[in-house]
Amino acid sequence: MITALKILFSLMLAWMCYTVISTSIQSNLFKQWDFLGSIPWMQATLWDFYANVTVIFLWVCYKEDSIPLRILWLILLVTLGSIASCAYVLIQLFKLEPGEGLKEFFNK
Repeated sequence: MITALKILFSLMLAWMCYTVISTSIQSNLFKQWDFLGSIPWMQATLWDFYANVTVIFLWVCYKEDSIPLRILWLILLVTLGSIASCAYVLIQLFKLEPGEGLKEFFNK
């Protein structure tokens, strides 16, 4: 199961990096913000994004004892979104010892 999760989150990380980079090359978010910010679905998407960041950040706070690391991950989650989420999960998965499973993954 852990190996499958490592593969899944690696693929998601790679896909999101590709998607963000290719979209950034094609379109400048800052030039289109006035238009995009006025679309109700964009506003809903942003609220959804920040709700998800809050949930993931609470898990980061549970897992990380260091305040500077918590702050760093908050900045990364807000600025990079799912790229940072996937990276954090992968780091936690690779920290597991051989034979450990999801129980250890979710525990400190």
